[in-house]
Amino acid sequence: MSFAAGQFAHVQPCAALPLACMGAGKWLGTAPKSTKFRETHTMARPKIALIGAGQIGGTLAHLAAMKELGDVVLFDIAEGTPEGKALDIAESGPSEGFDAALKGTQDYADIAGADVCIVTAGVPRKPGMSRDDLLGINLKVMKSVGEGIRDNCPDAFVICITNPLDAMVWALQQFSGLPTNKVCGMAGVLDSARFRHFLSVEFNVSMKDVTAFVLGGHGDTMVPSVRYSTVGGIPLPDLVEMGWTTQEKLDAIVQRTRDGGAEIVGLLKTGSAYYAPATSAIEMAEAFLKDQKRLLPCAAYCDGELGLKDTYVGVPTIIGAGGVEKVVDIKLSKEEQAMFDSSVAAVKGLVEACKGIDPSLA
Repeated sequence: MSFAAGQFAHVQPCAALPLACMGAGKWLGTAPKSTKFRETHTMARPKIALIGAGQIGGTLAHLAAMKELGDVVLFDIAEGTPEGKALDIAESGPSEGFDAALKGTQDYADIAGADVCIVTAGVPRKPGMSRDDLLGINLKVMKSVGEGIRDNCPDAFVICITNPLDAMVWALQQFSGLPTNKVCGMAGVLDSARFRHFLSVEFNVSMKDVTAFVLGGHGDTMVPSVRYSTVGGIPLPDLVEMGWTTQEKLDAIVQRTRDGGAEIVGLLKTGSAYYAPATSAIEMAEAFLKDQKRLLPCAAYCDGELGLKDTYVGVPTIIGAGGVEKVVDIKLSKEEQAMFDSSVAAVKGLVEACKGIDPSLA
């Protein structure tokens, strides 16, 4: 078959398919640059607002981007810090292989319409401090943050990490006015992860085969539940009877779990934990965004469950697209109930202290 000279002179090269313009291993032409397709065909991604661009905030941004959970807005009052971290993480995208957009800002307006909001803003612990020592200063931070969330992303699922955790979650819900099922605190997931780690080391098994469960406030009175924790499905008390460990060693692991945060603060000397807290919060955010119906312990609002009324404290919950969709009303032994009641009392004491500091909460 033959073609007349100039027969296809009117045909234009296909700019949208540059790979079709290759021959003999060489480029025959370069497609013109165009952003039209990206602008008109980009699929909408969830929006994740991170309030606080410190160690936890930066780690959260990196994890959210790598897991492709959504586009990320990193907010902080420190000029340059959120912008710098957002740019640094975005520049890791080509190597990591993620397309999430990241933005740093000092303007609450930029978190408008966020699907998830994770709050880390506030002052971290230093050696010799308890989480409760942060109450006064971080309460003021929660007021500002709560108002920013209320005015810009009132439909978001809010996860609080700021300490003292349970009291700050309660205050954040009060200041924001969001439904109680859409405001919770990251504590139980972290404490349970620490418990699981220590148990896996003690029994020399994979962490994948260890389940652990921590109740109560995120502090010295937390209740690592031995009865509801297992290795390969075998409850810890049974493993003691089987001779895999001793009660003394198990008691030491429980205490180390309670002291887990303080241990890291003592080692770092200039700050507190951030890798494990960030990972725990991302696990909760992913459960919400993907409607996973995960059974996770977190600081959630109780209104009758476990005998509590109008109280935020660490309890087992189911997290899905509706936020905290259910508080699991588990049965506690007499010993567990006594420890849980003591932990709840400590949380309520901090809540009353919040009311004394800010009369608008009374």
